[in-house]
Amino acid sequence: VQLQASGGGLVQAGGSLRLSCAASGRTYGMGWFRQAPGKEREFVAAISWSDGSTVYADSVKGRFTISKDNLRNTGNLQMNSLKPQDTAVYYCAAERSPSFLRVGIVEQDYDYWGQGTLVTVSS
Repeated sequence: VQLQASGGGLVQAGGSLRLSCAASGRTYGMGWFRQAPGKEREFVAAISWSDGSTVYADSVKGRFTISKDNLRNTGNLQMNSLKPQDTAVYYCAAERSPSFLRVGIVEQDYDYWGQGTLVTVSS
């Protein structure tokens, strides 16, 4: 299964972007991670396949919304009120098998990774 992330770009602070992740095959839970220049990759948001429950990093809570269409094997990350510190390469990730009553928040929870899409927020 391959993941294709898209939707990144340049936006001013306070603006919005919507990232998408399309899977070439069946996937389950999905997560988004990001890596800023000179920093390690960090968790952003995740959604469970089984019940749609979500988890967000504190830094994006209330501003970002993750969603997933299980029938179409696509996912989205709606990002509002963007800040310069949100600038990073954003990666989508997906599970190969279903996890019940658990939302993955670490990289090791995921089997498939997209290539990343760059988000740049100017001040």
